[in-house]
Amino acid sequence: MYTTIPTAGMERETWLKIRKTGIGGSDAGAVCGLSPYANAMSVYRDKTSEEVTDTDRECMRQGRDLEEYVARRFTEATGLKVRRSNKMYRSTRYPFMLADVDRMVVGEDAGLECKTASPYSANQWKDGKVPPHYLAQCLHYMTVTGKREWYLAVVILGQDFQCRRIEWDEEMAGSLAALEADFWNHHVIPRVMPKPDGSLTGNAVLEAAFSSPQKGSMVPLTGFDEKLERRMELTRQIGELEREQRQIDQEVKLAIGEHEAAASERFRVSWSQVRTGRVDSKRLKKEMPEVYRDFCTFTSSRRFCVKPVAAGGSLQDFAEACQEFPEERMAG
Repeated sequence: MYTTIPTAGMERETWLKIRKTGIGGSDAGAVCGLSPYANAMSVYRDKTSEEVTDTDRECMRQGRDLEEYVARRFTEATGLKVRRSNKMYRSTRYPFMLADVDRMVVGEDAGLECKTASPYSANQWKDGKVPPHYLAQCLHYMTVTGKREWYLAVVILGQDFQCRRIEWDEEMAGSLAALEADFWNHHVIPRVMPKPDGSLTGNAVLEAAFSSPQKGSMVPLTGFDEKLERRMELTRQIGELEREQRQIDQEVKLAIGEHEAAASERFRVSWSQVRTGRVDSKRLKKEMPEVYRDFCTFTSSRRFCVKPVAAGGSLQDFAEACQEFPEERMAG
């Protein structure tokens, strides 16, 4: 049903390289479009790039460090003992599916996933709920290991401890495996980027994947005219909606006047004074150019520009018009 790879004492870089050879539990929700933190594009980028980077955010570090504490709380709450598996599992039926589980439950056909959550996400766990991407993760682990139950324990920092028991669901697990198979076989293997989903994650993936354009190059754009017409219409509608929002804001501000706040039965509104300090970069550059250079950092990004082609104008004219904004920006 599965093969195993020992992970005890394994260097983190080696572990990261192995993860690139398949879809892990934390990838499952992203591939299915359920994760608030990643999407199919970012997983694709991770699996196909040569880079072995450890994007270890503070919340991820804290989650690992508190894993043992969450496991102890689970044992206290349920009376069930758990043990580390110290191995990575690979499904023999679905070789692209990997599982690096937190704990196995002693004496039961079950595993345990340990989570820490921000107090701001407490509503996601209210009334017995399970965040969808965590449900996908547990079903993924059950598919790989053959277990028919998985426990999910979460410490909501500073507020609560909760535990869920997730049972095997043949239909849901089959759908998950099919989605993962489609992603692996039709995107990762042939190196075909998944379809964009409009998320900020998608923007970041495209910026990272195509960060260095060929200067002055241009490619024919076929089949996008209707979408770009729609984009221009959306831009117009967004402008109108933003203007309507500003008008409402101004009407409420007029009603508040010299006061700092206002209230109704349904809303509380504040219009407070905020003092903000900013460096006058233009003045600093003029009067103290050496200091300005010493404390400046350069950032580079690609500017996306869409304009109708003017009558009689060439594509080259448009390309030159878009160069009026420099590629490099200096942040002071």
